[in-house]
Amino acid sequence: ESSSIEKLFKIDDHIGAATSGLVADARALVERARVEAQINKITYTEPIRVDSLAKKLCDMLQLYTQNGGVRPFGSALIIGGIYNGKCKLFETDPSGALIEYKATAIGSGVQAAMDVFEERYEEDLSLSEAIDLGLDALYEATDGKTNNTNVEIAVIEVDTQSYRKLSDEEVSEYVEALLERNVEELEAGSYIIRYKTVSTSRFDSTAFKKHYTDLYKAFLKQSTSHRFTISC
Repeated sequence: ESSSIEKLFKIDDHIGAATSGLVADARALVERARVEAQINKITYTEPIRVDSLAKKLCDMLQLYTQNGGVRPFGSALIIGGIYNGKCKLFETDPSGALIEYKATAIGSGVQAAMDVFEERYEEDLSLSEAIDLGLDALYEATDGKTNNTNVEIAVIEVDTQSYRKLSDEEVSEYVEALLERNVEELEAGSYIIRYKTVSTSRFDSTAFKKHYTDLYKAFLKQSTSHRFTISC
């Protein structure tokens, strides 16, 4: 079951994490982060700062790169949360490096996702718009192989400062809207394909021609009596 593979985790009420890489290593890092959050709460009677948690985790990651007899963790994390009404987002890697972002991605297809963020991210996005932007980036990173069975969405709203994972029904609504924005529509008697780029400045005519030439050849093998139309 795909639902048994977790990629999103609650660290504390106001902090969540997304993981990429070795699942077992990611789970160990998440458990360590949870312990650090609880230690801070017990010691100082207040929630841990997002940047403090990220730094503590990276300090441990770095130790595993310089000692013999151990191996580095094979997992990268995105740690996000809210502290004092401000949103914070950090990316960690197995070396212990730590970088703060407004929007970021990890894992396969990361460059395609980052291209979307760099072109379309704005400071005043609403929660719904931010989710749509994240899904658009995921769609680009996976070459369109995105559906409601392989997507998880979690949010931490500024007002509540509380981590919440969206229900399957909520996720389905957002994914259906995503697919409508990037539709490949099959009509009786013809193939109609709408190819939507994020920005005309990044339109790759060579890649477009190759992709749809291959698609057209595959279509011809199935039928020679239908009409094949590309709409840009």
